[in-house]
Amino acid sequence: MVVAAWIYTLIPAAAAIGGAVVAVNARPGPVVVSAIQHFAAGVVFAAAAGEILPDVMHRGSPWATVIGGGIGVIVMLLVKQLESWVRGPAGLLTAIAIDILIDGLVLGIGFAAGPKVGLLLTIALTIEVLFLGLTVATELGESITSRSRIIGITTALVVLLPVGALLGAPVGALPGPVLTGFFAFGLIALLYLITEELLIEAHETPDRPWVTALFFAGFLALLVLEEMIG
Repeated sequence: MVVAAWIYTLIPAAAAIGGAVVAVNARPGPVVVSAIQHFAAGVVFAAAAGEILPDVMHRGSPWATVIGGGIGVIVMLLVKQLESWVRGPAGLLTAIAIDILIDGLVLGIGFAAGPKVGLLLTIALTIEVLFLGLTVATELGESITSRSRIIGITTALVVLLPVGALLGAPVGALPGPVLTGFFAFGLIALLYLITEELLIEAHETPDRPWVTALFFAGFLALLVLEEMIG
């Protein structure tokens, strides 16, 4: 399972690098970025609600849920605070690096829950990390003129995905309550990603009905895919 989690992280890693390549050659407009954010938020929300949440609820470990979820809240709020402590490109890159590491950790935890959960989380996080690649390249493009350097920095960041997966995958061998705590942590991390990053940034541009509808399109798309996988 550890090997599978590591291999699957290569998919979102490739998506992030691809997003950076696109951004340095043809920077997407704010409406396109907002559309990607809405769709990604819908997909990640479906993965959190349909895959991680049932595992947390059905394990019957309320204290493990509280502790794991509480740690998740603290960690994600610290990540948010970090952006104000370290300003400029360095702050952005640090926050994104932590986000990517946590994404990898969540993916590893997903594979600990089962191959199906890991696969659906891979799909959800691929779209989200694609957006991160676009964001990094766009922000760096304002201060760095070398396209290869921008892509190189993005590639260095996404290396943290497999690192996080390697840290998360072994939790499947831990006792049940501890595993529940990790699932609760992963659930909070995904909800934070949706509510405090993707959707907030997505609404920085004027709302358009078709863009907003992409949130629900992403949500339904993952639900349909889950039913097809069975």
